[in-house]
Amino acid sequence: MERRIAILGIIIEDIKQSEKVQSILHEYNEYILGRMGLPRVENDLFIITVVLNAPQDKISSLSGKLGNIEDITAKVIYSKNK
Repeated sequence: MERRIAILGIIIEDIKQSEKVQSILHEYNEYILGRMGLPRVENDLFIITVVLNAPQDKISSLSGKLGNIEDITAKVIYSKNK
């Protein structure tokens, strides 16, 4: 299956949800090239950026699972080149 490079941005507005986020990211660890976390950016806002190399359906699945968690926002930016 064709892979794509993408950046997944995750905003956590309730630190209690971070364990769920970490668990889901662990499920997709084979597709993660790198990640960076910024703790307590402002008003207890936590930001994680994840660089992925994965089939588009896996990226969408990961983003969807994260976005379904209360107080979590997840958005993906895809590279133009496949």
